Amino acid sequence: MESYSLLIAATLNAGTVLALASLGLLINEKVGIVNLGAEGMMLCAAIAGFATVVHTGNDWLGFLAGIVVGAVLAAIFGLLVIWLNTNQFATGLALTLFATGFSAFVGTSYVQAKIPERASFGIPVLADIPLIGPALFRHHPLVYLTVVLALAMIWFMYRTRSGLVMRSVGESPESAHALGYPVRRIRLLAVVVGGALCGLAGAYIAVIYTPLWVEGMVAGKGWIALALTTFATWRPARVLLGAYLFGGVTMLQFHLQGVGVEVPSQFLSMLPYVATIVVLALISRNPAWIRINMPASLGKPFYPGS
Repeated sequence: MESYSLLIAATLNAGTVLALASLGLLINEKVGIVNLGAEGMMLCAAIAGFATVVHTGNDWLGFLAGIVVGAVLAAIFGLLVIWLNTNQFATGLALTLFATGFSAFVGTSYVQAKIPERASFGIPVLADIPLIGPALFRHHPLVYLTVVLALAMIWFMYRTRSGLVMRSVGESPESAHALGYPVRRIRLLAVVVGGALCGLAGAYIAVIYTPLWVEGMVAGKGWIALALTTFATWRPARVLLGAYLFGGVTMLQFHLQGVGVEVPSQFLSMLPYVATIVVLALISRNPAWIRINMPASLGKPFYPGS
């Protein structure tokens, strides 16, 4: 039973990374912008967060550094695709390629660095409950704040006027512009906020999830987060559930190895990506369902004069 408790704990930890990044990309896509630069933003944020914690010893300053780096890179991406109307897909890929190389260059001197020891986290009383405590109540506060963030996004998107405006920009930017809403500024704000969440996810990887810096340590999580938005049909609650599902698949490989299941390690490493492909293939069997839930202007440029 203890092994299952550890598996649940690891699933929540891994799912937090995917949830933060996916929620950020969801905000982008709700206003019609596809950002393929998530992987690169997370890498740059990871080295920024890790370096900050190495020098300050403060996790929250590391998270803040990741947020700032993610937001800045997203702002550059936003200016290019929203104001200059560059191709969203090509620009996002260019951002990932640049950020991957840049993070590797900047992080060279931090490969052997170590983060200062920190006190263990846990909710008083609840953390001491056998089995349940280690599984659910001994996580970093950001794990619980991620759930709160998802709930706050649900309320904002579907219960506030600002959320309605944001969704209208994604559905019909021309109509929103005709009503007097600054479509480009709304899109840029959404892109920056989304980038900040991707940056927070990257910093969480380097500071909490695997407290070290290694080149390419995000290891495809940005791409899985991108796929999760489609898997969740652009709904925050489904994003959260999907993140924990994929987090569990990721951690299953270590659990199986721990209990002595003889499966090639290469096959186990493939599991998260195989699961991503299978889920997307199953969802794509019903194109009408995708069209109903997908923002109508997703990936399309907006020309105010048209």
